[in-house]
Amino acid sequence: METYSLLREFADSWILLCLFLFFVGIIVWVFRPGATKEYRDTADIPFRHQDKPATD
Repeated sequence: METYSLLREFADSWILLCLFLFFVGIIVWVFRPGATKEYRDTADIPFRHQDKPATD
């Protein structure tokens, strides 16, 4: 079996499965309980110092 054919078969099966599981893991990580507070805090970073510049 050629190297290309072997790698192609491996990529079509196991790598595809690994990438799908990685994608599902990222989705679970994003929508996990308690993540809303962290994301809301990160989204509010530009509005923290509206009245005056941040102190050094």
